[in-house]
Amino acid sequence: MALLRLSVVAALLQGAVAFAPSSLRRSVAPRVAKTTAPRMGAMDVKFDPSKLEGENCRIGIITTRWNPEIISSLQTGCKDTLKDLGVKEENIFETEVPGAFELPLAARFLALSGTVDAIVCVGCLIKGDTQHFEYISQATSSGLMSVGIQTSTPVVYGVLNVNTEQQALDRATGPDNHGISWAQTAVEMALLRSAALGMSKKTGMGFSDAAKLGGDGEKKEGGGFGF
Repeated sequence: MALLRLSVVAALLQGAVAFAPSSLRRSVAPRVAKTTAPRMGAMDVKFDPSKLEGENCRIGIITTRWNPEIISSLQTGCKDTLKDLGVKEENIFETEVPGAFELPLAARFLALSGTVDAIVCVGCLIKGDTQHFEYISQATSSGLMSVGIQTSTPVVYGVLNVNTEQQALDRATGPDNHGISWAQTAVEMALLRSAALGMSKKTGMGFSDAAKLGGDGEKKEGGGFGF
């Protein structure tokens, strides 16, 4: 009986400690050494995009017609960066579609043609007074993701989603031009794709006379925008 009482008292004391002031808990409970784990946000991710070698990459750039000043600046930033990374002028294909909603289908056409290793889709959506912005933004991002997964061709989401025109201009000009990072991503993913699929070096853009590569590196019949 005495042993049972001691057990009950010990249990009550243990429970009471949990509700006691912090100063009392420190004096009763043993101190445990604190271990500080590094925060994910504090971890440095070091990557030098200038080391990317894009001389054998074929990159497509699809732009929209809306907000031409913003789109033109993003397109220029993207194209200039591609050249800085070694992508040849003849291996950069550029085309235009009416708006962001048409980007996924155009990207799919280009991906299925077999003429590019990665695609950058450039657009700008500025929020208005209706829900049109949300519908187009969701459909575009989802559609472009599906194209990349279904065709095994990297599709870079280069569509600005902003509240004001000034926010778009801030992201389309100077060192903060998002077209720069989109180009770097396109080259990096193109190189990853080529390495993953075991594709040999390819030359020539020729959107109408494209040739698909087989697993043995031999050119196969087919390709081209018209299939």
